[in-house]
Amino acid sequence: MKTHLNTLFVTLENAYLKKDGAAIAIRHEGETKLRVPLHNLEGIVCFGWDISASAQLMHACAEADVSLSFHTPYGKFLVSAQGPQSGNILLRREQYRRADHEPSSLAIAANCISAKLANTRTVLLRASRDHGDKDPARSATLTQTSDTIANRLKNIPRCTSLDSLRGIEGECAALYFSVFQNLITRDEFQFKGRSKRPPLDPVNALLSFLYVLLTHDARSACESVGLDPQCGFLHRDRPGRASLALDLIEEFRPVFADRLALSLINRQQITLNDFEQKENGATFLKDESRKVVLTAWQERKQDQITHPFLQEKMTLGLLPHIQARLLARHLRGDHDAYPAFIWK
Repeated sequence: MKTHLNTLFVTLENAYLKKDGAAIAIRHEGETKLRVPLHNLEGIVCFGWDISASAQLMHACAEADVSLSFHTPYGKFLVSAQGPQSGNILLRREQYRRADHEPSSLAIAANCISAKLANTRTVLLRASRDHGDKDPARSATLTQTSDTIANRLKNIPRCTSLDSLRGIEGECAALYFSVFQNLITRDEFQFKGRSKRPPLDPVNALLSFLYVLLTHDARSACESVGLDPQCGFLHRDRPGRASLALDLIEEFRPVFADRLALSLINRQQITLNDFEQKENGATFLKDESRKVVLTAWQERKQDQITHPFLQEKMTLGLLPHIQARLLARHLRGDHDAYPAFIWK
């Protein structure tokens, strides 16, 4: 099982990444700002328009199985650098066969969505308990929504198509985000619904940024076990989309991104001053504020949990890699079903 390592995030514009012996050196205006041994890294994520890397570093990252990706300053994925694919061809062929067979895809996707809805309910119920006597009306709203999602969850085993499964997931997502404002304790942050491309308010901007980080980790996890991150089961093929990574993050969205976003807002680690709005209404995190979120993201990944299926203690940051390996084992026939992650 792969050991959980750290991810290096580079946000310094005009930075140049180069190989320096067995390490990566980040150069800026003729000075080395940081030097990190490659063997200490699992991934390198660059956020900026003018960040570049040497061919020697790209080659070293490919050999060391360190993912290297480039994003806009606002988190949109641009490109990744990777070497020859070394994944197990038999595993990938089985992945493609399952993806082309709807009943097989449905079985895997149903487990992912069941776990997502269960984890969503946990977020709502924990918030309901936290409010308790302080705000009975808010607590009741969260509990009622959780109960409704629980009823929809019971229908998943009866789904006969991916479209019907997507219908349940879409309905529950709408329910969840309709009460998301009740999870926010800072009155200045107003959330009226999910907006994505572009995000139209600070809460959506923060959620979208965290989802990008989560997708990067899931994509790296898929590649590290030999799975094709482009070939999903719930999310269908689309050029440039890491569909399997999007499948995997469904069960992690409430645990990783949503709770971290709420924590950053409610604890005032992020304020409205950390965002900027464009003329078209698009809202994004400011440069310095992204660094605050990235730091909190890395700290969150170090939190310890006990995996509900393996019954082993591990960091949250290891979960995408563990789940990718469990999915690979299922595809190889070692497990009868994919054991999606359900947060306890």
